[in-house]
Amino acid sequence: MNFVYISPQFPKTNWEFCDRLKKDGVTVLGIADVDYDSLDPKLKNALTEYYKVSSLENYDEVLKAVGFFTHKYGKIDWIESNNEYWLVNDSRLRTDFNVTTGIQFNKVSGIKEKSKMKKSYKKAGIPTADYSMVTTLAKAKKFIEKVGYPVIVKPDNGVGASDTHKISNEEELKTFFKTLNKDVKYIMEEYIDGDLVSYDAIINSKGEPLFETGILEPTIMDVVNEGLDVYYYVEKEMPQKLLEIGRAAIKGFGVKSRFVHLEFFKLREDKEGLGKKGDYIGLETNMRPAGGYTPDMYNYANNTDVYQIWADMVAFDEIRNADLNENLEKNYCFYASRRDNNEYVYSHEQIKEKYANEIVMDERMPDIFAGAMGNYMYTAKFKTEEEMNEFKKMVHERK
Repeated sequence: MNFVYISPQFPKTNWEFCDRLKKDGVTVLGIADVDYDSLDPKLKNALTEYYKVSSLENYDEVLKAVGFFTHKYGKIDWIESNNEYWLVNDSRLRTDFNVTTGIQFNKVSGIKEKSKMKKSYKKAGIPTADYSMVTTLAKAKKFIEKVGYPVIVKPDNGVGASDTHKISNEEELKTFFKTLNKDVKYIMEEYIDGDLVSYDAIINSKGEPLFETGILEPTIMDVVNEGLDVYYYVEKEMPQKLLEIGRAAIKGFGVKSRFVHLEFFKLREDKEGLGKKGDYIGLETNMRPAGGYTPDMYNYANNTDVYQIWADMVAFDEIRNADLNENLEKNYCFYASRRDNNEYVYSHEQIKEKYANEIVMDERMPDIFAGAMGNYMYTAKFKTEEEMNEFKKMVHERK
């Protein structure tokens, strides 16, 4: 099997995916725009060959690279980046090289455009927030007359919380229309008062989950826009209701042979037309793993190796070399970070000393991620929710 991995060096945990593919006997071919000598030695060891392009943004260069690998190694079986930013180019390459093990170019808008995601959630019988495509101030006002303030406005095709706005009154609405990017198509949604949760899974070619877990996290828009201290955690045990709605969404989106991160709101109170307190509302779908170190957090919470599960799915369409360790008690895996501009009660040394046995990772985050992820992060695992909350308090308590 020939697997072309786009941007295998970023994020840096991608080497783990490549390593497990190699262990499963897959020929792993990397394409990126950095020098080979700068690659992590562990990634170098996992790659059969590496092709450097001047820029991954230059589609013709990447096309040429895949063509080179095709000529040298034969038919390409998989093309993947596991990165939201490159999903469209991944799909275009699959279509151009007749690689059928992934989303094709003519279907990719269904997992990139939020308005189309809502149609797939509806197909699965999952409610979503009412919405309108924002084109004029008059149309926006008419929609707000229907749903009331506040409303959320964001690019229909966008990543993370970039260019996302919570609009609470007419003055803010007018300001938005004066400053909006006219080259961007925006979607306006009714505001949902809910906790942000996710259903994360590795799905085989039959649309069946080989592995399932989930995350509870604050709304990323509030974190970025208000500069809040960041936290989120992987659930110790998945709520049955979330498992059921996640599986329904998999069918609605027709997901096959992918790692997915599907986002939902869990209602904090009854919402007319949507559901009762505790019900789940479809938000967005991401046809790739959650970002950053979250795959490692899946592992710490579930005592497993999701990189190996994913590689087994690719190579064998079933779990062969991964161990689910279902006999072991699972954990909460908690991420908490600090911001450089805040003063905290407890020092780094005090946190490390008290939680020496629980902390599994801590490091400074790259500046590019600081807005969404904080400047310095701690990741720790716990058996109880009480222990987890005590850890959060110690990391985040300010002077």
